[in-house]
Parts: sequence; C-alpha cells; structure tokens
Amino acid sequence: MNALYILIAALGGYLLGSIPFGLVITNLAGLGDIRAIGSGNIGATNVLRTGRKDLALATLLLDAGKAGIAAAIFGFFLGTTAGLVAGAAAFAGHCFPVWLNFKGGKGVATFVGTVLVVAWPVGLAVIASWLITAAIFRISSLGALVGALAAPVAALVIGRADVAIMTGLLAVMIFWLHRANIGRILKGEEPRIGGGKKAQADGESTADET
Repeated sequence: MNALYILIAALGGYLLGSIPFGLVITNLAGLGDIRAIGSGNIGATNVLRTGRKDLALATLLLDAGKAGIAAAIFGFFLGTTAGLVAGAAAFAGHCFPVWLNFKGGKGVATFVGTVLVVAWPVGLAVIASWLITAAIFRISSLGALVGALAAPVAALVIGRADVAIMTGLLAVMIFWLHRANIGRILKGEEPRIGGGKKAQADGESTADET
C-alpha cells in the first residue's frame, strides 16, 4: 500500500470525523453550546439531555455516518487498508477534534459506523452485543463496552484479521475513554437505563457513551 494513500486516508478520515455534529445541530436548533450542559460531551447522549430526542437521533446517525462515509470513500478509491485507516482516523477525529481543543465524544457511534462499512457482519455483532447487554443489565455504557470487545472476536470468526486488529485498537481507546464509567460500574454507581431523574443527575457529568 502506497504510504501517500495511507496518509491521505488518515487525514481525510480525521477531518470528516472531527465534524462536531452534536455541537452544530444544537446550535442551529437554538439550544446554545451543548458543551455547557450535562457532561459537556458533544455526542448524542449529551444532546439527549436537551430534551430533544430528534436532535439526539440525528447526532447519533451523523456521527456514525461520517465514519462510515470515510471508510467507504477511501476504501473504494484507495483500497481496503486505506478504508480501515480512514475509519479509524474518523474515530480519532470524533474523540479528539482539533477544532474543539481535542475534546470530543467517546467514539462508540463512530466505531459502529466504521465497522458496519468495513465488515457489516462484525457491525451487526457489535450492535447485537450492545443491545443485549444493555437490555439485561440496563447499563448503556456496559453494553457499549461489551460491543467493543465483541468486534475483534467477530472479525476473527469471519476471517478478517485486518478488521480484528483495527477494532481491537479502537476498543482499547473506547475502554480508556470510558474509564470513569468503568469505575462507576465496578462500584455499582453507574446510572441505569430508566433509573429515573435522580440516577441520571447523579451520573450525568461523565455517563456519556457516544
């Protein structure tokens, strides 16, 4: 693989991933700076705290879509490896956007968007693992973490070592970005889905997953 192609894919993916859709959407809707409420995160979970489910859904889809588009475009024109690099770079751009002093989201939506494009069976395994875990334990962040772990395993099962390596590296980043959530999970303090306003208020400062 031409090193120039990899560099182009990495830069292009990062720039696409760094578009802060949560911030843009809430500003356009007249809700002000999303970083001034809740956790200060730009992802869909914090957008939901504005009370606008439609804006949260739009943010989720756009955050996933920008990564998927990056992987698809560069993968089509520059090859499979470039697509993987672009998807991973979009994840990095979302989590560490240069425009926002490298303070972005936690990357789960962009992770899912990337994986659905580069290996859709792996993407479906991630989503299924996330939903099943969240439904059983009623902890969304735990579902996200289990989904991240499921990705490299599923990739190996279908014989995609390249995807396993990429998703394994991104899973490590997801765990690091969720370290506060993991601490609360271990203490039994992580807010639960449907846990009521008090539980949400107690954990809203760092409970985001996206």
